[in-house]
Amino acid sequence: MHRNWVSALLVGSALGLSQPVLAQDAQPAEAAPEAAPAAAVAVAEQSGVVRSITIRGAERLEPETVRSYVGLSVGESYDRNRLDRALKDLYATELFADVTIRDRQGELIVDVRENPVVNRIVLEGNKRVKDEKFKDEIKLAPRQIFTRSKARADVARILELYRRQGRFAAAVEPKIVQLDQNRVDVVFEIDEGPKSKVRAINIVGNTKFSDGKLRGEMATKQARWYKFFTSNDTYDPDRSAYDQQKLRQFYLTEGYADFRVVSSVAELTPDRKDFIITYVVDEGERYTFGEVDL
Repeated sequence: MHRNWVSALLVGSALGLSQPVLAQDAQPAEAAPEAAPAAAVAVAEQSGVVRSITIRGAERLEPETVRSYVGLSVGESYDRNRLDRALKDLYATELFADVTIRDRQGELIVDVRENPVVNRIVLEGNKRVKDEKFKDEIKLAPRQIFTRSKARADVARILELYRRQGRFAAAVEPKIVQLDQNRVDVVFEIDEGPKSKVRAINIVGNTKFSDGKLRGEMATKQARWYKFFTSNDTYDPDRSAYDQQKLRQFYLTEGYADFRVVSSVAELTPDRKDFIITYVVDEGERYTFGEVDL
């Protein structure tokens, strides 16, 4: 007798990590559950009853463990939505790189490909930052399950470490070396890049004081080729916030109590090496105080 096969198929790769990530493009983030690729689910319109659940492809995990993640039992009713939820639940465990659920008139066949286990973490190209500095930033570790989301979160944390040192041009490319027994070495190839300088500081909205006068009040200085032994010309977001406080203090001492920094924008130059900082200010009115007779 001919039986129709209907299946729910989800195909993805846990190792698609070939693109380098730049420091200025990365946002630090915690590891998030691996997002399942879009699933093509085709199931009979009417509901059915589970006759059996067969697990194939499990290596480290026991079939019964995988079966528990499916969330269905023999004799239980199911429909298209229930199988779709089972598929998502399996991916949510972050244990599997690929999952396929096939329904043969109540006989459910679950094919899985387990995510690999991390054998070791390797750092390459880091000269300015020693390996010890990365211990608190890299969460992947030997004997842990590898997932793309964990690797990407580690990349973001590595780049944030370089950002804090003013190296916004740093780039990190994670690479995976396949080993036997479904193990992998995770290699973070690092291009530290130069420290990002402040090429220019622009001030918009000032009429009472010149740009040069206001720049002189700031801790951050514009980079100049003849200045070799200064670190104040590197871009530092914390120093930029301090500069805004310095401007407020200066204007306050000059009698401009309503002065405010409307906006502060730091933009990377087209060559992605330096920053141009633009402050938009509102000087407000100057207050004067007459003599007081006692």
